Amino acid sequence: MSLERALTAFAGAMVLISVALTYWVHPGFVWLTVFVGANLFQQSFTRFCPATSIMRKLFGLKTEAELARAAQ
Repeated sequence: MSLERALTAFAGAMVLISVALTYWVHPGFVWLTVFVGANLFQQSFTRFCPATSIMRKLFGLKTEAELARAAQ
């Protein structure tokens, strides 16, 4: 799995979890959804996301470009 796909899966899971927590636990969990969305928005401009740094270090994931170069 590439780093980009892992980030997309993680962000989607966080949004679904936060919506469930907002519905069943407390309305304040909507701020987790806001945080995830804001993080994705800033990442699209700055190309920096803390989750990608963590995934790279913990799981050794590589970007799609790195995987394509390795396949050649």
